Amino acid sequence: MTAESTVPSPGAQPRDHGLSPVSVLPPRAAGGFRFPLRRPPARPASPAPLLAADLCAALLGATALDEATHRPVLVGLLMSGAILLRPPSARRVAGVLDELPSVCGRIAVVWLGLAAVVAAWNPDRALSARALLLGFALHTVAACAGRGLVHSRRRLALLRRPRAALVVGPAATAQRVAAAVLRHPGCGVRPVGVVAEHPEGPEGLPVLTTGEEVERALIQNGVRAVLAVHPAVRTEQGPLLRALAESGCVVWEVDADSPAYEMRDQLAGFSCRRLEMGSRRRGSIGKRVLDIAVSGSALVLVSPLLLVCAAVLRLTDGPGVVFRQERIGKDGRPFTLLKLRTHRPVDEHEAATRWSVAGEIQMSRFCRFLRQTSLDELLQLWNVLWGDMSLVGPRPERPYFVGQFSQSYPGYAARHRMQTGITGLAQINGLRGDTSIEDRARFDNAYIDNWSLWQDICILLRTAAALVRSTGS
Repeated sequence: MTAESTVPSPGAQPRDHGLSPVSVLPPRAAGGFRFPLRRPPARPASPAPLLAADLCAALLGATALDEATHRPVLVGLLMSGAILLRPPSARRVAGVLDELPSVCGRIAVVWLGLAAVVAAWNPDRALSARALLLGFALHTVAACAGRGLVHSRRRLALLRRPRAALVVGPAATAQRVAAAVLRHPGCGVRPVGVVAEHPEGPEGLPVLTTGEEVERALIQNGVRAVLAVHPAVRTEQGPLLRALAESGCVVWEVDADSPAYEMRDQLAGFSCRRLEMGSRRRGSIGKRVLDIAVSGSALVLVSPLLLVCAAVLRLTDGPGVVFRQERIGKDGRPFTLLKLRTHRPVDEHEAATRWSVAGEIQMSRFCRFLRQTSLDELLQLWNVLWGDMSLVGPRPERPYFVGQFSQSYPGYAARHRMQTGITGLAQINGLRGDTSIEDRARFDNAYIDNWSLWQDICILLRTAAALVRSTGS
């Protein structure tokens, strides 16, 4: 469920961005617009076969050690080095020749390192040049043979059981990409339909224009992959792609009309990259653990400061120390955000629709101090501890403005596919208060697209440094 389907529109009409969104969402269910989750997403290829091939190759290479140096410790070192320095797994490998330089280089490093260890440990039993070369040769030949066998079996499996795919984008471009992919069955992808708003275009695969047709194709063909073949698809049809991802599909963005710029992945000669459209990613548990640990510790440390600020605020500005306001969080769900009160709205309508009070003349000196130092935001640590927010993420906004901005700025609603936060990439780049919404949406989506736990830690550190010279909101 996304903000598009949960936030009421303030009445504005969607802007025309050159490519209209595809109206293929299924009928609204209780939880929002979703395709049925028929089975879990397809798992990537297991690393176990390649790991077994590398271990067997290391054992075969160890037979080159003579009796003086053929000891369990050295064999263990050789196998450990072979595991630690094994080539990284590639998503698409054409064959063992593609990774031959990497395999040979890493095996050479392992054997040279082993020779250095033996020479330093006992110079009288240093490896001879013959043993070193023979061990390297046996290890390399065995590794290439084992890896080649694994890759050939995987290619054969893809040929026998290709993944059914839907191609999303303008009909003409989608049909062209689908035809090219079908001409290269070695890709392991078999397009079964095109999702487009208008069926006009060259004949080819059936064009799906309604949610019912897409859902039927998902079930009947066991669709496991989605190819987005137009630059505007990710922005204009984000809800559709996320619904397909939640149904168990892997989403790929295919560069259909531009030169094949250098990318890690290729599909039938097209540059492509995988899009992480799901709300849960690897490391999301670590993100929640970090939120609980930091927010809990911070609340204990700043609780005396919060009590002092609350007392001074009560004495100088009267009752009503805590300010509560409805905000939109992850997946468009509303929650109550907590802050120290620095302004008294005239009524609920002003609280919900007034954009900024940073320059409020009637604001007291102490309230202005709280805003300039961001001390009024400290109560949001309770929201983080409770699970309504995260320490790092897109800043939450009120429903009125979410409805407006989602209509006016491409990509704004997509911010809600991740938990909102106290700080974020947009904030540490100066986008606080009355700043560009378009820039905020771009930075927030860039943060989500490239999320990592280390990025969260870096943003927290930069936020802490920025608080020293904060100018407030």
